[in-house]
Amino acid sequence: MDLEIPLGRRKPLYRLFELLPLTLSLGMFVLLIGLSIINPVLGALFLLVVIISMLVKAAGIAYRTLGGYRVLAKASRVDWAERLTHIEDAPTWYAKLRGTKSHSYTHAVHLENLRLVAAAESGYFPKPSQLYHAVIIATYNEAIDVLQPTIDTLITSGRNQKLIVVLAYEERGGATTEETARQLEKLYRGKFYNFMLVKHPDGLKDEVVGKGANCTYAGDHLQKYLDKEGIKYSDVIVTTLDSDNRPHKEYFDYVSYEYICHENRKHLSFQPVAMFLSNIWDVPAPMRVIATGNSFWNLISSMRPHTLRNFAAHSQPMDALVEMGFWSKRTIVEDGHQFWRSYFYFNGDYAVKPIHVPVYQDAVMSFTYWKTIKAQFIQLRRWGYGASDVPYVATRVFTKKRKVPLMDGIAKFWRLVDSHVTLASVAPIVAFGGWVPMFINSGATRSVVALQLPVVVSWIQRVAMIGLFITILLAVKTLPKRPAHYHKARTAMMVLQWILMPITSIAFNSAASLTAQVRLFFGAYMEKFDVTDKATYASAIMSRKKKR
Repeated sequence: MDLEIPLGRRKPLYRLFELLPLTLSLGMFVLLIGLSIINPVLGALFLLVVIISMLVKAAGIAYRTLGGYRVLAKASRVDWAERLTHIEDAPTWYAKLRGTKSHSYTHAVHLENLRLVAAAESGYFPKPSQLYHAVIIATYNEAIDVLQPTIDTLITSGRNQKLIVVLAYEERGGATTEETARQLEKLYRGKFYNFMLVKHPDGLKDEVVGKGANCTYAGDHLQKYLDKEGIKYSDVIVTTLDSDNRPHKEYFDYVSYEYICHENRKHLSFQPVAMFLSNIWDVPAPMRVIATGNSFWNLISSMRPHTLRNFAAHSQPMDALVEMGFWSKRTIVEDGHQFWRSYFYFNGDYAVKPIHVPVYQDAVMSFTYWKTIKAQFIQLRRWGYGASDVPYVATRVFTKKRKVPLMDGIAKFWRLVDSHVTLASVAPIVAFGGWVPMFINSGATRSVVALQLPVVVSWIQRVAMIGLFITILLAVKTLPKRPAHYHKARTAMMVLQWILMPITSIAFNSAASLTAQVRLFFGAYMEKFDVTDKATYASAIMSRKKKR
């Protein structure tokens, strides 16, 4: 099965679907202007439909944000290592716990899992003691003070787990990256089941410069190691991390538990909640707004498993990865694309299981304010290039050779297109669309509807502010402890920063998404992963001092 994205010249049908995201995104603006020229009432009605649909979505977002926060808090308090102990000897523990009641998160589900495991034939459910976790940490040129906290977190994670840590570093990172890798190998040798270095050669054939090619090369190396050690692929769960990812201490135990208790485990991947909060106190206000918004979007997505896709850090069984050739080497958005790669490989029999604990990541921070602004836009543009999956999905759903259920494929395709079009077009339409019918129709042709539309839109936006207040409340509750080097006034700024939300939505999210779609439309393909700068507070201060 050919799972790869084409390189170079595309076939006509594939190329046609590459035009679709930008066509629809700009079509929203054109439709508003065109209807307003024909009749201002039509333009006003179109705008109201868009805004009301967004208001309905905002209500759902607020509800799921609150629900996601509660589930995250409950799941984080569960002793997943203890539950694995129960699964290890399921008959004994089911007999002990049967009939007991508890307010603990999913206690009833745990009892049912124990019953099923206890009744199953030997080998049907793997034992926790059989499992290994392989953690691939992808790095390009990140400094040791970025990588070390990530690896330190792994030491305290997965209390019952055998961790194989693979530091996948790039040859193009040069001598500095090589030296960093060697230092880390010395520091962590003997602290895990195994700690290995894998250097990804530069310039390999049929690869774009990106994380997917690096992780796939490391996956091949890991496969050879497992063959040598006689470890079954089905006993290994592989997690990919960026250099600044810090999994929750219960993450690996939680994943092991879900992996064991799901019979269709090979056809699953496991998705934690990415929270961009590790350095949230240190970054500029626009970046704080964007990072918090992205964190909450991931929280919301965890509450909608039927729409959940792989993003950033995620886990997948080694046997599935080996069969499908690991990750794509031809895309710069290998995480989201891995969902589609797996979905089509398993003929639609594939799902992403939410893991309701966080993996903490850094918000975007470079060495100066303006470099940070630029790095943030580049990161969002890269995420927006997920629109490149539209032709990949379309040509595999709308074909006689289709291997996935038609209606399910159409539903997933629609959600994919809708997400990219909404991100690119809705924020500017909601912000400025209320004035379009009035300005286009001047003088006597202005209708009462056109004149009153800005007022109506303003009132609807005020209602939508309720969702923003919920976001602000939870943003304050989820903040890590304020660092000692910041005054208490910094806390007030964490609330006041939200006045920037309309600006960040348009100048960063919409603009970056449109830029990515323009690149796709004109065939100026993004074939290099622009690595986001990962400065720490200390390194940023040091850089500024040197410039002085």
